[in-house]
Amino acid sequence: MKANDLTEQQKTTEDVIEIGEILRRLPHRYPFLLIDRAVDYVPNKSIRGIKNVTINEPFFPGHFPGAPVMPGVLQIEALAQTGALLMSKTLEADITKHLILFMSVENARFKRPVMPGDTMEMFVEVLFQRRNIFKFRGRVEVRGELATDCEFAAMKADRPQDSQ
Repeated sequence: MKANDLTEQQKTTEDVIEIGEILRRLPHRYPFLLIDRAVDYVPNKSIRGIKNVTINEPFFPGHFPGAPVMPGVLQIEALAQTGALLMSKTLEADITKHLILFMSVENARFKRPVMPGDTMEMFVEVLFQRRNIFKFRGRVEVRGELATDCEFAAMKADRPQDSQ
């Protein structure tokens, strides 16, 4: 199934996370929020994030003029945000009290460019969890073709009091 092929059942089940809930669960905002929707959420196990890439993204004018390509590090950030969404929902984290912090990335590989008009499907699965630390395997696919894959880790931490 492709990102835009949601059945009527999927549109009404709890495994779909729409933008309103994403904004409640992640502190990221434009221009750094890199997930539009998520589906196939399974607590403590996996999630599939969706990012519709448009020419209006703020990085395209400089990366690269005349040949726009989404930076690989932002693809990894999109995967990390998808993992953070899974963590936030699984752990019922309150973003006014906690942050999900990116800890590490390993074995990142970039197989094809992501360009305007592409829909990124970000498959994230939990490899390991110990209390508030998760290790993930993530991959970005565009039209079923692997674009990026990596392993990464994140942790839930208390939000500093003066940062709210």
